[in-house]
Amino acid sequence: MSPNGSDRSPRRTMRRKLPQALALGLVIATATGCSANDLPRLGLPSPVTKDGPLVLHMWQGSWIAALVIGALMWGLIIWSVIFHRRKRTGVELPPQTRYNVPLEALYTAVPIVIVSVLFYFVARDESRLTHVSDKPQHYVNVVGFQWSWAFNYENTETPNEANTDAAYEVGTPAEPPTLYLPINETVQFRLTSRDVIHDFWPVNFMMKMDVSPGLVNKFEVTPTALGTYRGKCAELCGVDHSRMLFNVKVVTHDEYEQHLKELRAKGQAGAVPSGITSMGSEEK
Repeated sequence: MSPNGSDRSPRRTMRRKLPQALALGLVIATATGCSANDLPRLGLPSPVTKDGPLVLHMWQGSWIAALVIGALMWGLIIWSVIFHRRKRTGVELPPQTRYNVPLEALYTAVPIVIVSVLFYFVARDESRLTHVSDKPQHYVNVVGFQWSWAFNYENTETPNEANTDAAYEVGTPAEPPTLYLPINETVQFRLTSRDVIHDFWPVNFMMKMDVSPGLVNKFEVTPTALGTYRGKCAELCGVDHSRMLFNVKVVTHDEYEQHLKELRAKGQAGAVPSGITSMGSEEK
């Protein structure tokens, strides 16, 4: 009892106010933006492809889920520390909870639900990101080698050197190559390696994939923003791995065709060897 005869002690008042404060904080933390576009990118670059925002929104959603769960856990911990501590004049132990089957079942079920929900969204988005069409507008055979890249334009992983529309570009660690892509047109990358495992990562495309010897990996992008962007190898592949860089330049359709014409005029028609001799059914 308080000195004035009321049972509304400061501790009792705090006990009622704390859950309300925690709930208010949770609402504020999760309602700071009205859409995914209003949220911070949390370390990711700006997406510049059609499917890039899909990765960004998945990343933001994972952070929101982690923050909500973290706030709830910390709130429960703080609540327990404050309201279940031993009284200054008391010597008895707080009530002990043992072998509470419903509580233990809850501890098991909640993490399973959280992991299942995250798995569903990851599987759904991965299926979309790795989908490749039968007839994309352009093909680029990306060849990884120690320690740079070659780009076979309008060629598959078994390049046809007689293809009059084809052209190629090869880089070195000292002079990274530049990959030209047309804006708003679908490009299918067919990734091959001459030696060890590399990883093709145009950073702002929000997508990367292993480049493995003896194996063809594929993914598609549709660039949506003009500009020049960075690219790198994301798999430790040897002593000069850090120098295995490239640039990506998104241009108009006419500029893309003009670039291929210039490459052919310099004698870079056809293709460079991709490291793949035959994959059986891998036809353009």
